[in-house]
Amino acid sequence: MSKEDGDLQFIVEPNNLYGTIFNEKLLAIDVRHLEQILQEAIYYGQPKQPKGTHKPWKKIVIIVEGVYSMEGTIVRLPEIIALKKKYKAYLYLDEAHSIGAMGKHGRGVVDYFQCDPKDVDILMGTFTKSFGSAGGYIAGTKKLVTYLRDQSYASKHAWAMPPPLVAQIISVLNILMGRDGTNEGQKRIETLARNTRYFRLRLEQLGVIIHGNEDSPLRLEWGYPATPLTEGRIRICLSAAHTKEQLDYALEVIEKVADEIGLKYSRKSRNLTPIDYNRIRIYQDL
Repeated sequence: MSKEDGDLQFIVEPNNLYGTIFNEKLLAIDVRHLEQILQEAIYYGQPKQPKGTHKPWKKIVIIVEGVYSMEGTIVRLPEIIALKKKYKAYLYLDEAHSIGAMGKHGRGVVDYFQCDPKDVDILMGTFTKSFGSAGGYIAGTKKLVTYLRDQSYASKHAWAMPPPLVAQIISVLNILMGRDGTNEGQKRIETLARNTRYFRLRLEQLGVIIHGNEDSPLRLEWGYPATPLTEGRIRICLSAAHTKEQLDYALEVIEKVADEIGLKYSRKSRNLTPIDYNRIRIYQDL
């Protein structure tokens, strides 16, 4: 990465982002808009140049999340990778809400879409959610990781992680990868996927408005000031540890509250056929 001011252009996709991260950044609303921004960034180059001159960007970085926590939407990663290759940009993928929760093997949206991890230049994730620990990781080429170790303030000035936290992370990785000698990791991944599908189908039957992708373990969401007063949401995070009985109890409470305060505004047609939890098809079955 160049240290020269203005040589790096960041493009953030999609629009569910709050606050300013970089001085030179653009927000893309969707994949089509992202391509338009990439074309304009390449064609026009850096702004505020002397009349009649053109200074191209040395690097263009596309920043995306695996699962967007504001609405539970899943990034359309194959399309993003295609654009990255087409316009010779770099791709930074934040898997904070997807690592350990998405994909047939729990390896995030790269696993979910069966993409090649080498097509993502920087992979980032957290150990605070699916891993139940603390800290996080950044993965990439050896050159990138070495540079971050040498130059990152977090790396140069932070304390080493406490051994119990490291042990927890390694233990979870061993379970997810089946290195513990059991299939417990695969069972949990499949249970989470089935819980997610079941809960969504039942919410649709209740008639409440649902955001996000059908495979996202995040449901509904925030209230003011994160959203306008008239667009408050409830966030529901599902776990592989939830039993069907617990999910049904939560759904009963949601239905009761939805009836009392009037939350059944969904215009989608409702299929009230009873749902057999054990026969729900999940992406592991496909």
